[in-house]
Amino acid sequence: MKRFSLVALCVVALVVVLLSGEKCTAADPVTCDPAELAPCLEAFTSPTPPSDICCSNLKEQSPCLCGYLEDPNIGKYFVGNPNAERVAKTCGIPYPIQC
Repeated sequence: MKRFSLVALCVVALVVVLLSGEKCTAADPVTCDPAELAPCLEAFTSPTPPSDICCSNLKEQSPCLCGYLEDPNIGKYFVGNPNAERVAKTCGIPYPIQC
């Protein structure tokens, strides 16, 4: 069960990476934490629409998405996920990601 939770969290983090082309800047400090994307797990793994908190966290973490995508432990779970584009568009995040 613990392994499933880790994989699910990685899937969420990777999808987020695919959904944003923004990068972290000194003027926009963000603590990059893929665990912040946990509220998006259901939206990334099913046809369920993303919740308001999912979209809020996704937007907050958007400067970190390219970093998540480039992380081989996280990125491999998001590439090819058909729900990534749907969640991004619903939350108003540019897709595809330009890293």
